[in-house]
Amino acid sequence: MISNAVTQDDSRLARERHAVQRLYDAFSLHDPDLIDEAVTPDWDDIPLAPGQAPGPAGMKPIIRSVIAAFPDVRIVVHDMVQAPGRIAVRGEITGTHEGELFGIAPTGKAVRFRIHEFHALDGGRITTTWHMEDWYGLFLQLGRFPAI
Repeated sequence: MISNAVTQDDSRLARERHAVQRLYDAFSLHDPDLIDEAVTPDWDDIPLAPGQAPGPAGMKPIIRSVIAAFPDVRIVVHDMVQAPGRIAVRGEITGTHEGELFGIAPTGKAVRFRIHEFHALDGGRITTTWHMEDWYGLFLQLGRFPAI
């Protein structure tokens, strides 16, 4: 019995890690539809970006805009801490600013900025994400801030 329980837990943890990786793959592989594999239809993204609709459909335009601004965008996971139903991520977004972002014209600068995210999962997909990106650090690297 113990062996079976461990196998089930290991399987759940692997499925949950895969879901989180698919979320980041949607950016890195330039395929916004991958988010449908990663999150539930009623996924709660906290906080929503200005004008962002809820759920996976609301994230797809964000993914497209990041890809347009940084055609070589990559999200690298540096640390992942996991318990069943919970994953914390410390990662980094890298790319070259070749398209408009928040009204900032392309600068051609290579950038890297940190992300910290906490995901709640249902055993297979992400149900809620709390996230914080270092936008200030990004804007310092670009040498520009969005107009208020």
